[in-house]
Formats: sequence, structure tokens, C-alpha cells
Amino acid sequence: MPLSDADRTLISEFRTALQQGYAGDARFTRVIRDDRSDESVLASRFAVLDDVWLELTLRPFLPQLRAGIVTTDRWKNEELEERIEETGDTMSEFLELGFDEAGLEWRAPQVEHYRDQGKYFCFATGLDLPSLKSLGDPATLDKARRMLEGYYHAFHGAIQRLKAAAPPVS
Repeated sequence: MPLSDADRTLISEFRTALQQGYAGDARFTRVIRDDRSDESVLASRFAVLDDVWLELTLRPFLPQLRAGIVTTDRWKNEELEERIEETGDTMSEFLELGFDEAGLEWRAPQVEHYRDQGKYFCFATGLDLPSLKSLGDPATLDKARRMLEGYYHAFHGAIQRLKAAAPPVS
């Protein structure tokens, strides 16, 4: 069943509010939307490097929000993996600490590590929504922001190492 006009408006307002909340945030060089034409996956990506993004994805037909960190670069993906391995934590424990720093109490969050569309290396955590209408609830927007912040805090060390290793911009 396709999205209704009311659904699209709700989704647009949610995504706009999320993006406006990060307007001017120096951690992100740009924000892009990467939506599938069938509207099954609607991704908002906040660039921390040229090819590394924090991502909040809406899967409206489930409905579900997914926060994560994504890269197209295999070697950068390995740096993200190494960051977790260095701690000795499981992926879930690693992310739980990031969520704690973001003020989100979520014990043992499920973390998926996968390849999407043969292009993106992803670490992601899903949040099932009771309905798409939940996007209009300020608590849902707050949790989505805290999930993104949690991923930023968790992977901050790896992001900093990747930035330091990046060639200078000429």
C-alpha cells in the first residue's frame, strides 16, 4: 500500500525537524537524503567525513526508525570494526555506552552490521514504532536524536582517527 499524502506530510515534517535540529552543527559537513523510489527506505545522512555518515532511516511500511553509521569505504568500515574490538565489548555493549552518553537508557540494544545494496557498510539499530503517526510525537523525535547522538559518541574515536588520517583538502 503506497503512502498517503498525510503520511508523506508527517514524514516530511519529522525529517525536517530532525535536520533543523542539526543545522549549523560543525560535526556534520552536509546532510543528504537518500530515498528509495518505492518509499520503502527514506534515509537522512549526516556527513562526518566525505564517505562516512551518521544515518537515520525511516522504513514507513514497518514502521521503523533505524539509526546508524554508514560508509562506502571498506577500509573505513574496518576502522569502525577495530574501534569496537579495541574495547573488548560486544557491539551491543559498545553502543550501549554511546547511548548512555547521549542520555538514552537502552540496555543491550541490537546492533546489526551488514552490507546494504552492495555499496554501504552499515552498523544500525532499529526502533519499531507503534504506528507511523508516532512520528508526530516529540518523544519519538527526541529518541531518534539520542540514537543518532549515541552512534556519534560510540564511534567518536574512530571518526577522529579517520579525520586525522584523511589527506589535507587542497
